[in-house]
Amino acid sequence: MSKRPGSEGGGLRAGALGTFDSVVMAVAGCGPAYTVAATIPALVLAVGVASPAVLLYCAIPMIGIALAFRHLGRLEVNAGATYTWVARALHPFLGFLSGWALVVATTVFLVSATLPAGTATLALVDPELAGRTALATAVGVGWFLLMATVVALGARISPHARTVITGTQLGLLLLFAALALTKDRNAADFSLSWFGFSHFDASHTFVAGALIAGVSYWGWDVTSNLSEETRNSRRTFGLGGIVGVLVSLVVFVVFTIATNVLIGAEAVRDNPAGFLSVLGEAIWPGWGGRLLVLAVTLSMIATLETTLLQATRTLFAMGRDRTVPAVFSRTHREWQTPWVATAAVALVALLLILVSATAGSGAQFVRDAVSGIGLHIAFYYALAGLSAVVAYRRVLLKSLGNLVFIGLWPLGGALFMLWIFARSVPELSGSALAIGLGALALGLVPMVLSWFRGSSYYRPRPLDPEQAEAADEFYGGQGAEPAPAAARRRDEILTDF
Repeated sequence: MSKRPGSEGGGLRAGALGTFDSVVMAVAGCGPAYTVAATIPALVLAVGVASPAVLLYCAIPMIGIALAFRHLGRLEVNAGATYTWVARALHPFLGFLSGWALVVATTVFLVSATLPAGTATLALVDPELAGRTALATAVGVGWFLLMATVVALGARISPHARTVITGTQLGLLLLFAALALTKDRNAADFSLSWFGFSHFDASHTFVAGALIAGVSYWGWDVTSNLSEETRNSRRTFGLGGIVGVLVSLVVFVVFTIATNVLIGAEAVRDNPAGFLSVLGEAIWPGWGGRLLVLAVTLSMIATLETTLLQATRTLFAMGRDRTVPAVFSRTHREWQTPWVATAAVALVALLLILVSATAGSGAQFVRDAVSGIGLHIAFYYALAGLSAVVAYRRVLLKSLGNLVFIGLWPLGGALFMLWIFARSVPELSGSALAIGLGALALGLVPMVLSWFRGSSYYRPRPLDPEQAEAADEFYGGQGAEPAPAAARRRDEILTDF
């Protein structure tokens, strides 16, 4: 059992996940089918046939952020991930706010994802039922409570089910991608110029597409919050995140091309909510629409779980450090999961779901909330990229690989995220900004209180890649490594790309 000083009721269960489980979790966290249904319509309407270019050029800096996570995880295995790394590399205040941003973003996302999960489920039974908001909300809440129970019982109980769910949705997406390539009737003819910049103009700007695509890749970093529960996490850290981004890139690009080729932007504009059914029917008449809805349903279920895991593990780490009430670090003695943090996140999410369902402008509330979390995502991703560069600054010039893969690429990703943050602010409504910046500012209250109380979190040890070989006995189970093995692993850390 993994334990850390300060956690109540013990620690998280070490070794609950393997490397393969971590990769599956990262892909599930990206929610490929859900993202196709939720963001591809907006992207196609924003930039038209230039959407493949936007996805490609936004994936490049996102891989830089994934590389930053990979190398930061080699230095410190911690359920808090960016909450801990940013504090040790940059400043504890920035670290706390990055953790707070993730908790808020994931909690709000749970609200926005619950209703679509219910709608997609009902659409499989009877498309007419999908339009009944109250029933769809009830079904979505049922899925949410089921996933909360799974998370509370422990990630170890569902790896096989998660693999089946993720594999099925990817299989369906790839099947439809292959079928799309065989269709003859086209709304437009594909051109390699769609990957260039010639199709951007005053009404289809790269900025407009990047604001959408930048958020589309979010979710792969759930593996960083599960590092304390993953076997050999120091050696395999970050692999799942990189695979998740690459898989998502392929799926998103293929489906944007299929959408532009088979049905065109006009069909998306006429029915943005149901475009996936229209696309499915165009690819496979009769069964296509329903099968794609099945893929979205499976994706939503998996994404609810991974989002809960991110929120609860981060909150657990914050409770362990006493930067929020210590009760959040309490773990169940049998399940070895942060059950208090899980219950708290689930309760807050359910309250927000109730508000969004009963308020007169509930749908607008959800749209503003989803827009607002884009600021949180860009904020903590940017800080992670900068933290990697700062933590490894003394070794960046030791090799070209270090300079590119630990320095320049993560730095480019961080600057891109800061650019998205800055450009998003003028584009958002007042209520979306209140949710985004207002919720982030609310984190100042617990941060200042815990600072005055003298939490040791605000006296961090700097991250040092030269000491990365001193493996923490909480995770390796073998204590510190002998010097020769440690030296070999240090070289491996700095040259594995």
